[in-house]
Amino acid sequence: MHRSVAVVMAWNVFKFCTALRGLGSLMILLVLSIVGVTYYAVVLTNYGPALLDGGLASVTALVVLFLFHALLVMLLWCYFSVVLTDPGSVPPNWRPAIDEENGEAISLTGSDFNNPILSIQQSSSLADSGNLRIRYCRKCNQLKPPRCHHCSVCGRCVLKMDHHCVWVVNCVGALNYKFFLLFLFYTFLETTLVTLSLLSNFIAFFNDGEIPGTPGTLATTFLSFVLNLAFALSVLGFLIMHISLVLGNTTTIEASI
Repeated sequence: MHRSVAVVMAWNVFKFCTALRGLGSLMILLVLSIVGVTYYAVVLTNYGPALLDGGLASVTALVVLFLFHALLVMLLWCYFSVVLTDPGSVPPNWRPAIDEENGEAISLTGSDFNNPILSIQQSSSLADSGNLRIRYCRKCNQLKPPRCHHCSVCGRCVLKMDHHCVWVVNCVGALNYKFFLLFLFYTFLETTLVTLSLLSNFIAFFNDGEIPGTPGTLATTFLSFVLNLAFALSVLGFLIMHISLVLGNTTTIEASI
């Protein structure tokens, strides 16, 4: 009975991980769609035409458009850096070794440690000594370095894994965590800028003020304001959390254990 339940749970987890892989490409399209809607509302509908008004309105529009495009370039660069950068994988034939002189663990690669029995014995002695806990991944059939975790979605072990992010279709680990943190930072700045720049239109919409444009452009402006306000508030929470994790030299997985 217990075995059948375990098989069903394992199958459900497998289907869930497979669904996340398929969802990844759609999430990239969703991110680009939100960027496109925001670009249309800010540049093409509101502040682009304001450049021709002259006076203070043109200066304000120029400043907003400059900041908007600068932050957008940095946001997209960091986003695709997280998407395309490998988060870090375990080196081939990685084995832990003991520095007998200092009594510390050393990470080595090479043919000298290809004996699995010897490797497991070494990892056991390290765990018993209390200096370092070396673990073995049964799914990848290899030893795991410290702070390395297996991602069920990616199907492999990731160095210093923080979490698997559906929005970037990738794990956030040792090699792309910097880009992920910068992505949160620039996303917060960009969404805050858009929220503040469209705030006057949002207020005028509820005060029955006169807003130039067609019903379609008004709807796009309203949607962009709501989306960017929601993302600004949510990303601020994630940014504060990850800054605290960096200051504490820990990861999301380690903090939840």
